[in-house]
Amino acid sequence: MNDDFRRSAELQQRLHELVPGGAHTYARGADQYPEDMAPVLTHGKGARVWDVDGNTYVEYGMGLRSVTLGHAYEPVLEAVRDQLTKGLNFSRPTELELLAAEDFLSLVPGADMVKFAKNGSDATTAAVRLARAATGREVVAICDQPFFSVDDWFIGTTEMDAGIPRPSTVRFGYNDLDSLRTLFTEHSGQVAAVVLEAATALAEPAPGFLEGVRKLCDDTGTVLIFDEMITGFRWSAGGAQKCYGVTPDLSCWGKAMGNGFPISALAGRRELMELGGLRTGEPRVFLLSTTHGPESVSLAAFRAVVKAYAGDDPVLRMERAGARLADGVNSAAAELGIDDHVSVIGRPSCLIFTTKDAEGNPSQAFRTLFLQEMLRAGVLGQSFVISAAHTDRDVLHTVDAATRSLQVYRKALESGGVTGLLAGRPVAPALRRFAHPRQLASSDRHPARHPV
Repeated sequence: MNDDFRRSAELQQRLHELVPGGAHTYARGADQYPEDMAPVLTHGKGARVWDVDGNTYVEYGMGLRSVTLGHAYEPVLEAVRDQLTKGLNFSRPTELELLAAEDFLSLVPGADMVKFAKNGSDATTAAVRLARAATGREVVAICDQPFFSVDDWFIGTTEMDAGIPRPSTVRFGYNDLDSLRTLFTEHSGQVAAVVLEAATALAEPAPGFLEGVRKLCDDTGTVLIFDEMITGFRWSAGGAQKCYGVTPDLSCWGKAMGNGFPISALAGRRELMELGGLRTGEPRVFLLSTTHGPESVSLAAFRAVVKAYAGDDPVLRMERAGARLADGVNSAAAELGIDDHVSVIGRPSCLIFTTKDAEGNPSQAFRTLFLQEMLRAGVLGQSFVISAAHTDRDVLHTVDAATRSLQVYRKALESGGVTGLLAGRPVAPALRRFAHPRQLASSDRHPARHPV
């Protein structure tokens, strides 16, 4: 039982003094965890992590879904150690850049060229810029999905839009071709790009949806962009486009590419990508030009990841372990008679859990109670997004922890709320207008559109 978080709480307060928000990613913030129970970690191995208080956890959603092979995965570390002795950053391209590009394009046969960067937002924003340049249009149509970029064209559509000019970005519904057709009608001849995740943890493409999006883009001369940040190396090594057989014009990659090392990629058709190169007669696009994009350690890590996916089947391992986890937790909820309130849903390699109150409404307070009890039982995660490193023992530990947590959850349902069971304030959406709960009422006229 983890019941001591004092050192973590102390360090978290020091972080708040030095780092806005107390973390470098909003999804990692202390407000996303039960009050005074946000672990500050020291290290990890496989699917387990340790915090400064000596607590141990089975971790999920590792590295915001970037770690699929496990923490400190030895073949990646070996490749990195070997590269460290050869230097990290140079004034000219290295052979490693060529080899990494060949590896990448062998996985994504619909792409002709690739450019590496460090963050997912680097790639998605470069894709939007390229689409606008190629079409001479401004409007970007994004699918109504949680997150695409930290840059203005997307953040300007969220609740945290302070300081951002109104973007030329419009939304359409997933699996809703009519909503996309309507946008093309309302913004006739103005849409530069359609941006979407081909699939999510909760939503598979309906028959004909992706094909219909592809045709609409072809008919209107619009650039189709797939965000493969999550689906890449989790749906398959070739991403969702390989699973569903629909090829975008551009695709954006990151997260699991380096098993936690910082690397992202923009890939696409040659005639588009060359607009940012040296072999075009058109006005050149400032596509991607970053100091650390070709940094050799992350490229070496990426090549080791490719090798791991070629020699084994991490996606299959994730799917099998995820299925066992979902079955175990859902069975426990059913036995307790609360399966209408808590359930594990989604693709087995990308699971989430739902938390509802006694009336069946999604509840942040009940979500926080579940997180609190899972932390105490040695499970850390805002989801059940699994990795290939999760063993049968890890899954069993998680099911046992969930069973105990669900017993507390049922008590809360029976008593009409979390009072007396939840130790502090509920968690809050990461992307929200105001920091403090007492200010949330004043933001009701601007409800958060995409809590993550």
